[in-house]
Amino acid sequence: MQSFRGGRIVRYTHLRYTGHVVRRMFERRIEREAVLETLAKGRTIAEYPDDKPFPSRLILAFINGQPLHVVAAYDESSQTCIVISVYEPDPDLWEDKFTSRKPR
Repeated sequence: MQSFRGGRIVRYTHLRYTGHVVRRMFERRIEREAVLETLAKGRTIAEYPDDKPFPSRLILAFINGQPLHVVAAYDESSQTCIVISVYEPDPDLWEDKFTSRKPR
């Protein structure tokens, strides 16, 4: 399996979804396959190196023409990609093809 890290693809052995993201995926009707495709083919648009317990990143992909954001962290010691959040970005809050937040 693959995920993006530091602008380059890394392999992960395990994939874990937090309880939060599983609930949100169900509520938002976001399929697991869309998350996997985003992790495999998406583009990192923001990095959060100070996140705890692991650095995370925001990944954007267009799935069936629709934008999808996935926030994921990577635990290097166990080679685990942890999916933290998944959502369809609101066009009222995002600009530049959903790559940056609009100023408040």
